[in-house]
Amino acid sequence: MPRLFGTDGVRGLANRELTASLALGLAQATAAVLTRGRRAQERQAQGRRPVAVVARDPRISGEFISAAVAAGLASSGVDVLDAGVIPTPAAAFLIADIGADFGVMISASHNPAPDNGIKIFAFGGTKLPDEVEDRIESLLGSEQDKLTPIGGDVGRIRRFADAEDRYIVHLLGTLPHRLDGIHVVLDCAHGAAAGPSPRVFTDAGARVTLIGADPDGININDGVGSTHLDNLARAVLEHGADVGIAHDGDADRCLAVDRDGNIVDGDQIMAILAVSMAERGLLKDRTLVATVMSNLGLRKSMAANDIRMVETKVGDRYVLEELNADDLSLGGEQSGHVIMTKYATTGDGILTGLHLVAEMARTGKTLAELAAVMTVFPQILINVRGVDHHGLKSDVVIADAVREAEAELGDTGRVLLRPSGTEPMVRVMVEAADQPTADRLAHQLADVVRERLAN
Repeated sequence: MPRLFGTDGVRGLANRELTASLALGLAQATAAVLTRGRRAQERQAQGRRPVAVVARDPRISGEFISAAVAAGLASSGVDVLDAGVIPTPAAAFLIADIGADFGVMISASHNPAPDNGIKIFAFGGTKLPDEVEDRIESLLGSEQDKLTPIGGDVGRIRRFADAEDRYIVHLLGTLPHRLDGIHVVLDCAHGAAAGPSPRVFTDAGARVTLIGADPDGININDGVGSTHLDNLARAVLEHGADVGIAHDGDADRCLAVDRDGNIVDGDQIMAILAVSMAERGLLKDRTLVATVMSNLGLRKSMAANDIRMVETKVGDRYVLEELNADDLSLGGEQSGHVIMTKYATTGDGILTGLHLVAEMARTGKTLAELAAVMTVFPQILINVRGVDHHGLKSDVVIADAVREAEAELGDTGRVLLRPSGTEPMVRVMVEAADQPTADRLAHQLADVVRERLAN
């Protein structure tokens, strides 16, 4: 059986793979695992029940899934604080802020509206380790370990009335500089950012123009947000704005557009923030954490600014693990997941956008001027499907082809071949000083992979 938990919680087509009964059972299994241990003994001594924060993005299926999750938790003796529609990083913050025992976020992030997901956060608003997710999955549907309190011991479900206000106050408190005089176009992806993002940018002093800020339950990520930047670029040019900020459906990502409509991706945003934090003595150990998919230009930019760069596997959870292991302060992904550990336990698109625009205000520079700290190398990614991806590491012909490509590129490019973890596919990525070279070498390598690993 495939593992229920993926790299970012449990996801699937709502009311098909992700059903109300699965959400109910998953909540009950979560309660059975996360309400035991030392904290449980402390709660019993204080005569109180465990508390969980439940939140969702605005997609329509989140209504029945969050109801099922709340029911599963309350039936297991957990008091539920229903935060309603808020960003994923807001849910993580609130868990830590009120000292809740854990929390559940219902969202499929940048996926289309028919999909949904369940993400579980531990005490402190941190993601669960794989082994804890495995324990929860092993108890799914089990009657033996199910918690079934009765009478006054069942949980209560209450509205978390000031959830968004708490989050906004927190965000404003992190700002190193006000945003007065800067015109920002915000694309909220018709998602969870539509409430807090305009409020916090306005309160910080920015002039705000909104697009993608009218969620109706089915339009989330539909042609808007961080995966569809054309509308944002047009809006920035149309309104003569200084900068555009794009979120995804649950607002844990941030990508940007400069005043000329040029995209500034997650790597460039990390470069800007890393250099700024290093200058101000805020970048712990002068170290940035990024994944192997980050652009070669980011590596060269960090080296030029005497900043060490640590690489991880693809996935923000691996970035976060490295940040926590060495108590580092900044990391993220090219996709716009940026983690600032002083202020957040997960990627926070609103927080990232605020600090990016604050750097414009602090320095008086345009976003394009700030982004010039990094030269983006042309990059091409080819997904070679229908191959035996397990044979990639042992194939000597492929290894020789990779060495030849690397020898041609020298220090002006990079080659990365990566097997998919979920399907018979190999990802071939090449970066080079010019696009034709990147394209040529990537297609040559893809042809070799296709020939050598054909099923």
